[in-house]
Formats: sequence, structure tokens, C-alpha cells
Amino acid sequence: MWEVLLLEDDAALGRGVRLALQSEKLHVTRCGTLVQAREAWGRGAFDLLILDVNLPDGSGLEWLRELRRESAVPVILLTANDMETDIVAGLETGADDYITKPFSLAVLRARVNAQLRRGTPAPSACYEAEGLSLDFERMEFRRDGQIVELSKTEQKLLRVLVENRGRTVPRETLLDRVWTDGAEYVEENALSVTVKRLRDKLEEMPSKPRLLKTVYGIGYTWVAK
Repeated sequence: MWEVLLLEDDAALGRGVRLALQSEKLHVTRCGTLVQAREAWGRGAFDLLILDVNLPDGSGLEWLRELRRESAVPVILLTANDMETDIVAGLETGADDYITKPFSLAVLRARVNAQLRRGTPAPSACYEAEGLSLDFERMEFRRDGQIVELSKTEQKLLRVLVENRGRTVPRETLLDRVWTDGAEYVEENALSVTVKRLRDKLEEMPSKPRLLKTVYGIGYTWVAK
């Protein structure tokens, strides 16, 4: 699952972009200010950033300059600044693409997909480690050669975590990606219960998990193997 951070202070436009991009394979976290975006960046791992330039609390371009000192994550600038000098400045600062407002959502989707595909292998539908064999396409799961029965919810949660192994996936993201039946409210306890069931079925010592770990105050991570 791809994780995209969208920094856009126009709430209506941000909702529209999020709706246009979000899918079973792509999750969008929208922030309206630089402060919110920095906090989100610090909490999780993102595969792509879409940044507005003119923001109520600073410049997306300045944050991009800072990001390039520590990360090569793809960045698309999405801004009303359409002068040639603005575009050149954005690209030279480190943006991978530059889209001016107004824009076509179809074109934005295509450019986002192009950035995500570039140099990144598709996640495997199979995972084997620590005595586990997880085949998400065939929905066959084994531990030490023995078949393990998983509910649909357990399968969805496990796949999100395994495909993002080595990363901390926030609780809000997991709730959004796993419980997608249209319910307006899902008890956070449902996530904790499902995590416990997965540990009971897959971990050698569920009380001392080696694979599905809690990152307190943030979410969960599947330890990379």
C-alpha cells in the first residue's frame, strides 16, 4: 500500500484530491499546515509528498529544501505559482514534478502513479519468514507448515502491515484501510482486538511478539525480515 502525504491548505481542494487519489492500494494523509505536515512526516513513512507552496504558516518550498537534506522521497509541487521562474525554482530545489493550479485530477493521478512506479518494485503477494508462509493471493496462511485460519479483517490488517514491514503504520491509517465498509464510526478497540488475534495465531510467544510490534502512542509495525 502506498502512503501519500498531501499538504494543501484549501480544505475543499484537499478533500477533492484525496478522493481522486485514494484507492485500495493508495492512502492519502491530508494536512492543512506545515506544522501538521511535519508532525505527520515524523510519525510515519511516506512514498510520495504532494506540497502546496504558499501556506498560512510558511512555504512548502522551504520545507522541501529541508527535506532534501535527509530524504529522497518523491515530491510533487502543486501550486498556483505558474511563472517559468517558479517552476525552475521548484525543480531545482528538489521537486520531482511541478503541477500548476488549476489542474486536471486525471493528470494528477497519472503523475502520482508515475512517481510511485519509478524505481519501486511491486510488493510481493507472498511472504516467508520466521516459520510463516503467507500467501495473500491464494489466501493460504501457514505457521510451521500448519494451516492458520484468518478472518477477512485479519487478512486485510496483516497484509497492510506486511507490505509496510519495517515501517510504523499509524492506528488511524490502519482503521481507515482495514475497516472500509462505509461505517462512520469504528471503535479503536476493534484494532487492538484484531492485533491480539493475529499475535495469538502467528507469534510463537504472543505475550512477547517478535514480528507484530506495538509502537506506543503511534500504531503498529511488522518487523522487517
